[in-house]
Amino acid sequence: MSNIFPEPIKKLPEIEIDLDGLKTHLIQAKDCQIVFMEFTKQVDIPEHFHESQWEIVLEGKVDLYLNGSMKTYSKGDRFFIPKDVKHSAKVYAGYASIAYFNQKDRYKIKK
Repeated sequence: MSNIFPEPIKKLPEIEIDLDGLKTHLIQAKDCQIVFMEFTKQVDIPEHFHESQWEIVLEGKVDLYLNGSMKTYSKGDRFFIPKDVKHSAKVYAGYASIAYFNQKDRYKIKK
C-alpha cells in the first residue's frame, strides 16, 4: 500500500467489503460516513445505488458510469452521485480517494 494516508487515518476502523485489493478506513458520524480508500488492484464495481455520495480523487483514476455515460476522473477531480442513481465503475490499481456517503449505515465496521 502507498503512504497516502497518515497514521491517524490508518488507525481508523476498516469496513466490511469484499473487494480484493481494497484497503479502507472509516469515520462514522451520526448521519453519514466518510471512507478513505486505496486500491492496489483493478476492480470492476457492479451497478448499484444508494444514498448520495461525494468523492474526491487523491491518486490514480476511475471510470464512472452514471446515467448511461462514462467519465474518467483522476487526481484532483471530484464527483457527486445523487441518491438512488444507478452507477458502476472501473477502479484502476493505484486509486485513492476520500468518499462522503450521506448515509449513516452504508458500510459496517470490519470485525
